[in-house]
Amino acid sequence: MRVVLALVIVSVAFAASVSAQTPNFFTGFNDPPGPPSQLKPEQLKDVTFKQRLDDELPLDASFKDEYGRPVTLGKYFNNGKPVILAFVYFTCPMLCTQVTNGISSSLRALPFTAGEEFDVVLISFDPKDNPASALEKKQAHLAYWKTEKTTGGWHFLTGDEATIKRVTNAAGFSYAYDKATGQYAHVSGVLVVTPDGRLARYFYGIEYSPKELRLALVESGQGRIGSAIDELMLFCYHYDPETGRYGATVMNLVRAGGVVTVAAMATFMFVMLRRDTHAPRAR
Repeated sequence: MRVVLALVIVSVAFAASVSAQTPNFFTGFNDPPGPPSQLKPEQLKDVTFKQRLDDELPLDASFKDEYGRPVTLGKYFNNGKPVILAFVYFTCPMLCTQVTNGISSSLRALPFTAGEEFDVVLISFDPKDNPASALEKKQAHLAYWKTEKTTGGWHFLTGDEATIKRVTNAAGFSYAYDKATGQYAHVSGVLVVTPDGRLARYFYGIEYSPKELRLALVESGQGRIGSAIDELMLFCYHYDPETGRYGATVMNLVRAGGVVTVAAMATFMFVMLRRDTHAPRAR
C-alpha cells in the first residue's frame, strides 16, 4: 500500500507539472500565473478606513447642504449633541444606499430621535454631486423609511474635491475612482463623533447593532443623552477599537465569579463528604 500511495503522489505531482508547462489548448500559449489570492486588486490598493480615535475633524470645512445653502461642518457640532457621520456619494447604485439604510434600520430600535438627541451627517465624496442630488437622495431615503418628521436631523452635504479630501483624510477614509465601472471603490461604515467634533467610534459594514450604536451615542455624548440603564450598559460594555465593537467586560467577570463559586462549592462538598467518611461511627 505504501508503494502504491507513493506512486499516486508522484503521478499527481508530475501531472500538475506537465499541466503547468503545457500550452493552453485554445490559444496555443502558456497562460501567465494569476496573482496571489492574498493580494488586493489594483483598484482597492489605496482604499482604507483607518481608525483615528480622538482626532478632530476640520469643523471650518465649507460645504453646501441639500438646499444649496453654504454651511461649515461645525454647524452640526458644538450644540451638545453627538453626530452619526458617514461618507457616501448620492449617485452610488449599491453600497452607499446600504450604508444609509443600515443607519435607519438601527435607529428604528433606539429610543432617541434624529434632530433631538443627535444628528446624522452624510458627506458625499463625489465632487460631481450637488445640492439637487443630495436633496433627491434625502427625500427618497426618508420617504422609504417613513421618517420624514426627522428631516431636520438629517443633513446631506456636498463640496469641492479639496474640501472633501481634507475631511475624509482627517477621518482616515480613503477611496478610489474606477474608470472601468464609473464608480467609486470604498469601504463601508459609519462614525460616531463627539459634540465638539472628535472621532469617537467606528462601525464597519452595512449593518450596525442598535445596542452598540446606542452605547456609542451615549458615550460620545458624554452622558448628555440616555438614562440610568444606558449608564449601566456603558459600565457593562467596553469599546474594542481593534474590532470596532463593544464587548461585555463585566459579563466576563460575572462568568469568572460563577466559575469560582461553583469550584468553591464543589470543594466544600468534597471536604464534607471526606470528613463524614472518615468520622468514627458511634457503637
